[in-house]
Amino acid sequence: MKLLLPRLTLSLLLTTGLPAVLLAQKKTPPKANDSTTPLHALQPDYPVPYDAPKPAQVKAVLDRVFAYLDANTPAQLIDKTTEKPITDLSRLTDASVRANAIIKPGDFRLTSYEWGVTYAGMLLAGEATGDPRYTQYTHSRLQFLTSLRTPFLAQAQTEGAPLDRSLRQMLAPHALDDAGAMCAALIKASRAGGVGTEQARPSAARPQIDAYMDYIMNKEFRLADGTLARNRPLPRTLWLDDLFMSVPAIAQMGKLTGETRYYDEAVKQVTLFSGRMFNPQKGLYMHGWVEGMSAHPEFHWARANGWAILTKIELLDVLPENHPGRAALLDLLRAHVRGLTAQQSGSGFWHQLLDRHDSYLETSATAIYAYCLARAINRGWIDARAYSPAALLAWNAVATKVNAQGQVEGTCVGTGMAFDPAFYYHRPINVYAAHGYGPVLLAGAEVINLLKNQSFIINDSALMMK
Repeated sequence: MKLLLPRLTLSLLLTTGLPAVLLAQKKTPPKANDSTTPLHALQPDYPVPYDAPKPAQVKAVLDRVFAYLDANTPAQLIDKTTEKPITDLSRLTDASVRANAIIKPGDFRLTSYEWGVTYAGMLLAGEATGDPRYTQYTHSRLQFLTSLRTPFLAQAQTEGAPLDRSLRQMLAPHALDDAGAMCAALIKASRAGGVGTEQARPSAARPQIDAYMDYIMNKEFRLADGTLARNRPLPRTLWLDDLFMSVPAIAQMGKLTGETRYYDEAVKQVTLFSGRMFNPQKGLYMHGWVEGMSAHPEFHWARANGWAILTKIELLDVLPENHPGRAALLDLLRAHVRGLTAQQSGSGFWHQLLDRHDSYLETSATAIYAYCLARAINRGWIDARAYSPAALLAWNAVATKVNAQGQVEGTCVGTGMAFDPAFYYHRPINVYAAHGYGPVLLAGAEVINLLKNQSFIINDSALMMK
């Protein structure tokens, strides 16, 4: 008599090789619920990495940025017609050679305020990583630029004379944008011995430093009380950006010379701007203020707030401990930090308009905040346990915006000031917006310092200091 097996059982035996009785005994796993699964340990779907990066990981990001910038910002003088290099500067005594000479175009201008930030970022990256390439990037380019001062100065000071835009910006500044950030970087490089020091080679950098400072201190338009101001887009206008375009250079001049008047002027400018533009309830600055306006719509533009907090960091770095304005400056920094961190998004970025969370997420401001938080923590100015996670989250966000070529994505282009939201909401972003590169270098370098100084763990699923 034949043993007839059900078709399904026969199929199981043929495909699995297991006795059907054993297959029948296999249990279905219990469904995941609060009773069967530690749901609190489930991994969230974070949009950016949620952990403390390793210093080597941070440096890898910085190295990509460095490689891109080093290859695409040549420090070379060329003939604009033939595009041949001009290596013998003595040829510039010939007016025809001089009139045709330009700095070889790259992706960015070597004398812009954005590049002043980049030079400072390279210096800090060299210090934090020990990699001399970063330091040399700044020293070589600033040495190149200062070498052009003597042959081109008279031409720059002659209205209408043909001259490369970058050289005119440096040699005949017409705005704080032309002078402040470059001056601060030049002083930092001089103090580091890269472009000539007071003891060694004062002529290498000091004439250009003095020219920048003369513009900032004596030529820029001011309100009646001495506040540095502009006459655009409206007469007697304050741009929050101008804190950074002036104060760090003034403060660095105090450090270079030891003259208290520079520190006093730097503190005065922060105080005057903040009295008009800082909203203590929100802990944020408005972007623009116009003398004579009875009302000021407050648009808390992210990068301008970045320039404002970066200014305070730069000033505190060199302001003597016993300066009478230091305590109030620290209080202002802490109030600004509270206001800014309250607006950080869940992805680690900050929005283009800080308190309007339907505006886009912006990279350059996020990088500035990452740097400033990390720097303030490392200097002991703000609570490390409270703000380290925000700094690291911000860096992790920024790192996702450095592409494989080393370009910084998601940066708002240069921006004026306005009193309507559409202006800020719809500013373009571009990888050639130079504002992103210096802040990324600064942020990465200072985060490396933070990681060296502190240890971090995931404690009950949250990133915290040990």
